[in-house]
Amino acid sequence: MKQISDHVYQISIGPVNAFIIEDNGLTLIDTGFKDSKGKIFSAIEKSGKNPGDIKQIILTHSHPDHSGSAADIKNTLRIPVHMHFEDAALVEMGKGGRLPHQRSSSLLNRILYMIFINNSPNETETFQVSTNLKDGDVLPIAGGVEVIHTPGHSEGHIALLVKNDGVLIAGDICNNLLGLDYSTVYEDRAIGAKSILKAATFDFDSAVFGHGSPLTKSANKKILKKFS
Repeated sequence: MKQISDHVYQISIGPVNAFIIEDNGLTLIDTGFKDSKGKIFSAIEKSGKNPGDIKQIILTHSHPDHSGSAADIKNTLRIPVHMHFEDAALVEMGKGGRLPHQRSSSLLNRILYMIFINNSPNETETFQVSTNLKDGDVLPIAGGVEVIHTPGHSEGHIALLVKNDGVLIAGDICNNLLGLDYSTVYEDRAIGAKSILKAATFDFDSAVFGHGSPLTKSANKKILKKFS
């Protein structure tokens, strides 16, 4: 695991990232593709921590590269899963997302779309969501984690602001693969663009993404400058 701040860690699982918030146990943010449980648990163990200390899962959205192992980890550890109610309705039916996608136009995003999205099944293993989150909720983790509803990539997409650490867990509002860029697909790209700017108005110094590297040092200002 890569330590981002006092409480936040990044776990890279191939092309997608998951995150840990450590505070009286572990909170797992996103779960990668199906069959990622072993990789996540191994990364936690290598850092000297215990996967059994995961107390809950929070999903930024329903897409299979983020929700794919949620059911497996939930059932193994008997823990709750929380996410925005708009996407909770999808995973409870085993659906990964809403179609059709609006594809971003950059060369990298076109390549990623053909490799990872175009022929992948739009499904995830069904599970029951314990808590439906909404915009403005503040979760009692690490001094307060604020839920920011950021639709566009997915109608129920959320970003998470770890306030005391000054870290935004941005999910897929955008990516930071070869620099900041729009995500590969959106349900509604215009709404997604507005959500990026909404998130950038919050106060955070670092940002981490579902795809790509962390962004440090005045990350909110860098995101605002890039996408304004």
